[in-house]
Amino acid sequence: MLHSDDRPSTSARSRELRELYEAFNAREIDRVLAAMTADVQWPNGWEGGHLEGRASVRDYWIRQWAQLRLSLTPVQFRERGDGRIEVVVRLVARDPGGSVLAREEVRHVYEFEGRLVRRMQVEQ
Repeated sequence: MLHSDDRPSTSARSRELRELYEAFNAREIDRVLAAMTADVQWPNGWEGGHLEGRASVRDYWIRQWAQLRLSLTPVQFRERGDGRIEVVVRLVARDPGGSVLAREEVRHVYEFEGRLVRRMQVEQ
């Protein structure tokens, strides 16, 4: 684990996370998974519960993308006092035909291990 003074700056984390959202929206799954720890903890916001590990996240996204076309746009980044990064995200979910199912703003909160995402949580 990095000491707090060895942690990348909030602006560096923001750039890295912005690139991951772009990769997610482009369905570049391997690029996003490579930025996670092997035992990443990830929310299953679609079906409920939590996932652990890159393989579980991959399977989840493949199932999700077969049913939903998601677009996630980060609009604000903020470092919390405990070092986690909060991202305000505009989410648009469409069915496979393109009809909008949901438009909402959510908060994604990231915890890191070194430069890799260790855990993500969704807050409304």
